Formats: sequence, structure tokens, C-alpha cells
Amino acid sequence: MQEQNFDCCEIPVWRKYTLSVQEAARYFRIGDKKMRKLIEENPGANYILWNGTRPQIKRRLFEQYLDEYMTAV
Repeated sequence: MQEQNFDCCEIPVWRKYTLSVQEAARYFRIGDKKMRKLIEENPGANYILWNGTRPQIKRRLFEQYLDEYMTAV
């Protein structure tokens, strides 16, 4: 059985389950400060996955959140 090296190739942002704050800001065209403010105001939101003290944004759930609750970010 051959070992797979997962570091060899980058996963496209639109295929990732979670995004860093910087990736999410670029993907959704929202500034870093606005992303961090949304996280700060909603620390228990279902679209945030906490990895220790580092937030990860669940891409699809955040898309749903934006579609349902935001008219202008």
C-alpha cells in the first residue's frame, strides 16, 4: 500500500470544509476586521469551529448564515 502525501497539493478554497479567518475574508469579500467582529459577536455560532483559541469558519454554514441573516455586511 502506497502512502499518500497530503502536503503535495493545495485544496481549493471552495472545496474546503473550514476556512481560516483570512481565507474566509478573501473568499466572501469581507475584511479581516469584519470577520473577526462577526466571530467576536457570535462566539457560539454554528458556523465557527474552535481549534483551541483559533476560529475556523465552516464555509457552507457561513454561506447559509449570510444568505439568511445578512442584507449588507
